[in-house]
Amino acid sequence: MRRAAALLVIPLLAAAAAAGCGSASSSSAAKPSAAGVPTVASNSVVTASGAFGAAPTVTIPAKSAAATLYSKTLIQGTGAPLTKTQTLLGNFVLYDWSGKTHKLLGSTYSGGSPTFFVGPMLPGLETALVGQREGSRVLVVIPPKDGFGPQGNSTIGVTGTDTLVFVVDMIKAYGNSSGVAGKQASDGGSGLPTVAAVAGKAPTIKIPDSTPPKTLQVKTLIKGTGPKVTKGQNILVQYTGVIWRTGKVFDSSWSRSEPASFEIGVGQVIPGWDTGIVGQTVGSRVLLVIPPADGYGKSGQSSVGIEGTDTLVFVVDILAAVGS
Repeated sequence: MRRAAALLVIPLLAAAAAAGCGSASSSSAAKPSAAGVPTVASNSVVTASGAFGAAPTVTIPAKSAAATLYSKTLIQGTGAPLTKTQTLLGNFVLYDWSGKTHKLLGSTYSGGSPTFFVGPMLPGLETALVGQREGSRVLVVIPPKDGFGPQGNSTIGVTGTDTLVFVVDMIKAYGNSSGVAGKQASDGGSGLPTVAAVAGKAPTIKIPDSTPPKTLQVKTLIKGTGPKVTKGQNILVQYTGVIWRTGKVFDSSWSRSEPASFEIGVGQVIPGWDTGIVGQTVGSRVLLVIPPADGYGKSGQSSVGIEGTDTLVFVVDILAAVGS
């Protein structure tokens, strides 16, 4: 479905236990680090202030971090607690803390759009966020062992000894096995594939015994009541993809128990998606029948069995859309 085999995504999510405050260092006194830089007695010396939804002001001391995970709920939300089987929509700032220095690695506040935390989180981040309620702001200080480990992450400039500092605003959670609700107005058919749905499971797609259409076909099976998806928005979707020629599923977010997220209408996905999803409403289930010219073209995608002449069929549940 994406043009490339994979898009680089920083792994912010993973598996861990319940949320809450991390412990501080067991020592009550600062100790010199290996580089001669004093170490804080507790990572609780890191502070953040500001209103939910606005970029926080973060204070990090000019000392080395302690080796323990620390988290603090700065603003207590009133929504449902986040679980391990959900995807989080949130805003965050991320700092790299290395001895006497620290630097900003990224912020969703500056771009004006929250992001979906899709896939496994860093262990320390999951420990801090799972169990926290929607509407909460959480400060998390993550030592290397609970972050990227001794290998660090050279892509974003984090070494194996660097500590990470997150402030996360938890906006909304989505179930990883959830599809859209609503009455199915159409099951396709009339020369198009037929779609049958079961709540909480991937829809089944039956390909007709006929020649596929030569042009892109877009059919709304469930009409959502949310806003229209616009070009450049970051969307969250569940989907199943089938090759018309074989009738076989070649890709499905449902099988991974993990919805997909990407910008729509800007070339991050195949043209049939960009054309077919922009203008649909959030909460909709959409059938896309995509000829080769609007899919992977003459080259196909041999890694998943798609030939250059193959028409593709997708059923897409639009769970959310954020941004411009």
